[in-house]
Amino acid sequence: MGQNKTSRTALVFIFITVFIDVIGLGIIIPVAPKLISQLTHVGLSDAARYGGWLFMIYAAMQFLFAPVIGNLSDRFGRRPVLILSLLVLSLDYAITGLAPTIAWLFVARFLSGMAGASYTTASAYIADVTPPEKRAASFGLIGAAFGLGFMFGPPLGGILGDIWVRLPFFVSAALAMANAAFGFFVLAESLSKEKRRRFELWRANPFGALLALRRFPYVLGLCGVIVLMRIAHDSSPATWTYYTMLKYHWTTAQVGYSLMAIGVVTTVSYGGLTRLVIPRIGEVRSVYAGLAGGALAFVGFAFASEGWMMYGWMLLFALVSLAMPAMSAIMSKGVGPTEQGELQGAIASVGSLTSIGAPVVMSQLFAYFTGPQAPVYFPGAAFLAASLCLVLAALVFARVKPQPVNKPADPQGAVEQQT
Repeated sequence: MGQNKTSRTALVFIFITVFIDVIGLGIIIPVAPKLISQLTHVGLSDAARYGGWLFMIYAAMQFLFAPVIGNLSDRFGRRPVLILSLLVLSLDYAITGLAPTIAWLFVARFLSGMAGASYTTASAYIADVTPPEKRAASFGLIGAAFGLGFMFGPPLGGILGDIWVRLPFFVSAALAMANAAFGFFVLAESLSKEKRRRFELWRANPFGALLALRRFPYVLGLCGVIVLMRIAHDSSPATWTYYTMLKYHWTTAQVGYSLMAIGVVTTVSYGGLTRLVIPRIGEVRSVYAGLAGGALAFVGFAFASEGWMMYGWMLLFALVSLAMPAMSAIMSKGVGPTEQGELQGAIASVGSLTSIGAPVVMSQLFAYFTGPQAPVYFPGAAFLAASLCLVLAALVFARVKPQPVNKPADPQGAVEQQT
């Protein structure tokens, strides 16, 4: 009973950690343009250029530091790494709130990218405290926290930003500090000392982490599926606002409502759908269902003739929530208990590397097919490309044929994983 209580407390802490991380990212959406304009004394158009570079810095730092943080957690334990990451995140928000020049924002984004990579340790913590058969549902908590944070982040940023443009960052700093204190006094360590391993620099970089995964060929193959999924995912943040404003003439308020709706759908689907569906149909079928639902939803987004239809396609898009938790569970079974942090770090690095380039590609695709040089006017080009990426991801997943390679002596487990 004590162990179950400890696990529940740990999962609550992980949920809150990711939730605060995403709120901190979400509040930037409505207030960042105004803050950048104030610091650079330029209009919103030029401020957007700075915003793009700030996003790239954030993604690049996550790419570089996710495997470092994951490997550090394999060496020193999950608890100290998580708490330190939250303290750095609190410092990042404080710097942003106090920033007198644009250079300070770049420093803050540098720190937030490093600290934001803590979700790799959060995933490893979940793998530590959750039995293999329940990991998919527990990994779904991270998705639920992301959706909930995105649901509250942008509206909260807008409300606080109307009072003072810097206030949202100080609020986020306080939340991160409070969560660090909660972890310090309540969170127990999940990785026993006998399961820890040496910190090796060659494994603690994004390329070294992927090279280390060559020992598990199918896990490395599944990283290709993640790349395609992330490219598809990044089409939404890169083009959603421009697409809906151009095609449906939505106001900023209407765009905000639609983003909140996506947050609600994401929270419900990750928090409930994953727990109901994945245990019943299995992880492999859940991946296929998630990819199929996402592919169809993106087609719907691309061709929707009326704005209200976008809300209808969001419901089908909810199926995407099945894919990533199931993928994380499958991959976590492919490595040993001493390598969970390294695995999650490699997964995060793959996703972050994709996020450096994917938004640029998708936004340029949107710009090209809505510009005068386009062979055909088609604002939904990026969404259609996202759908094709998910179809290709399903084909790659089918070819890899996942198997639980960390337990080769368990033929029954292998049979269960295939079904």
